[in-house]
Amino acid sequence: MKAYEIHSDKLGLDALVLTERPEPKPNFGQVLVKIHAASLNYRDLLVVKGAYGAKPSKPIIPLSDGAGEVVALGEGVTRCQVGDRVAGIFMQKFISGELTPEKANSALGGAIDGVLAEYVVFDEQGVVKIPDHLSYEEAATLPCAAVTAWNALVVEGQLKAGDTILLLGTGGVSIFGLQFGKITGAQVILTSSSDEKLNKAKQLGADIGINYKTTPNWDEEVWKLTNKRGVDLVVEVGGAGTLSKSLRSVRYNGRVPLIGVLTGTVGDVNTSLILHKHVRVQGIYVGSRDMFEAMNRAIAQHKLRPVIDRVFSFTEAKEALAYLESGSHFGKIVIQL
Repeated sequence: MKAYEIHSDKLGLDALVLTERPEPKPNFGQVLVKIHAASLNYRDLLVVKGAYGAKPSKPIIPLSDGAGEVVALGEGVTRCQVGDRVAGIFMQKFISGELTPEKANSALGGAIDGVLAEYVVFDEQGVVKIPDHLSYEEAATLPCAAVTAWNALVVEGQLKAGDTILLLGTGGVSIFGLQFGKITGAQVILTSSSDEKLNKAKQLGADIGINYKTTPNWDEEVWKLTNKRGVDLVVEVGGAGTLSKSLRSVRYNGRVPLIGVLTGTVGDVNTSLILHKHVRVQGIYVGSRDMFEAMNRAIAQHKLRPVIDRVFSFTEAKEALAYLESGSHFGKIVIQL
């Protein structure tokens, strides 16, 4: 079968190499999935470029997010049947409960082989059935970005109707956050460097858009727009470079789920704001299979459709990653197999 591998002896996107591997066979308790589509996350770009943790000691298949059809079963499988439409969960051992080191070390496309291949073997516990109304391309966007947004807003964020949330940028997590916020009945404020993207976000239901290039002190604008109360929750995808502004934007006793590192991992943070305003800052590392399945029920109920910016072919994987790196996208980038 055809598969992409990351070769750590190469630099940049050239580390991504199209190769041939034997088609895998499912063992006891495993399922073989023919992958129809995969989607990109910022993490994937870092992994390919060797900037995400330790470099792998052997070539690995990248990408965590994929959807496809079950085409073969190992002995003892009871959760799946041939023909099921499924997606792999981000951390193959994170079924429920709290995150542990063992669960964290089962992340696809980093700790273990990912999904940028024609066929992938999963443990039957490591897949979920996808909503019937979604295409494979749409379903492939769910495992990381959507579950992360769901965890941040609904599980840890305890979002409720009437709350006001702040979303930074228009990448996958933020756009899913916008969609989940609206079906929950929240008011959504969203930032972007592009008025065109802000207009697209408003078409999806965003209530207020702030251009952070023309309004660099966007935290002050948020404070004014909320009558000096602050938002109930900020989905913090920027990291160290935006965290202090997010803390100034949130209300007393508000929540700041910390998700991304787009602006880096090291920087000055005004910790007195956390203390003085009694803010809860919560690290979010995707989520469990239980969260994924609960989210899928909500997606099916509301017939929600993920926002896909662009679909690339399998042979255009490098071009897809370069497009992700450019920051031009609105929503998700998908690779079709």
